[in-house]
Amino acid sequence: MAFKKVVVAGGGVLGSQIAFQAAYCGFDVTVWLRSEGSIGRTQPKIDKLLSTYMEAIDQMADGSGPWCAGIADSDAPLDANACRDRVKKAYYGLTLELDMAKAVEDADLVIESMSEDPKAKVDFYEKLAPLMPEKTVLATNSSTLLPSQFAKCTGRPAKYVALHFANSIWKNNTAEVMGHAGTDSAVFDQMLEFANQIRMIALPVRKEKNGYLLNSMLVPFLLSGLDLWASGVSDPKSIDIAWEHGTGAPKGPFRIIDTVGLATAYNIVLQFQSVPGLLNPLFKKMMLPYNYKAMARLLKDMIDRGESFY
Repeated sequence: MAFKKVVVAGGGVLGSQIAFQAAYCGFDVTVWLRSEGSIGRTQPKIDKLLSTYMEAIDQMADGSGPWCAGIADSDAPLDANACRDRVKKAYYGLTLELDMAKAVEDADLVIESMSEDPKAKVDFYEKLAPLMPEKTVLATNSSTLLPSQFAKCTGRPAKYVALHFANSIWKNNTAEVMGHAGTDSAVFDQMLEFANQIRMIALPVRKEKNGYLLNSMLVPFLLSGLDLWASGVSDPKSIDIAWEHGTGAPKGPFRIIDTVGLATAYNIVLQFQSVPGLLNPLFKKMMLPYNYKAMARLLKDMIDRGESFY
């Protein structure tokens, strides 16, 4: 079955991007949000994506910026006007909805894109399960958690997978697809196809792995930077400069944390803080003596003050 109606649950950094990209690629997209306050936080992200896509198209057209494979193929002449029309259609076609039942009515695919809080995800799945049509496939955009942790509470374990994106998906166009032991192989293949349909490079992850592909490498990197800061070794900007100038990378750990959101980084730190290092699946071989309590305290203080690193 080909997907037509896509629902994204959550309008955060990646949730808004997934919704916009799917709409850009012609899908009927609804974003489900918890409250009016969530709409107030999500709509500016959608507005920003409109200008971001338009600017990216302009830069591809005049050669002043990088090619964004999530927007157009590099092996064909760019039809900038057609791309702009698709952006406008995506922007005005997106629906923001507070009523969960109304949002998922007749949905072919629901993509949960909420913070890395297991309890919040379980609560969401248990409320969602009786509302989804039988046909609906459910995916999580979790960046570190395994689908097997939540499969039973979804009410449809055979139709439940992980679908993880890199940030700035219009240019960093990868999508990792990871099932669990009970995922139907046809559903797994269907998700790979959907990833391709929204102009992502579909990356099959054929064995459950905390951190998937990207975050198995990224999370230890971010925690290393946070530990240098939390332990008083240096300040965030100096740590970033050491990485950026030393490797030629465009962003150090704290610029990346600003991009993905301090709340996401905070929730990841809490996961590691709550599990002894030797038992933690990401670090059981590394045995790194990170100061998780200090990391969590510093991040929480910044979140409470509404601050970012830059």
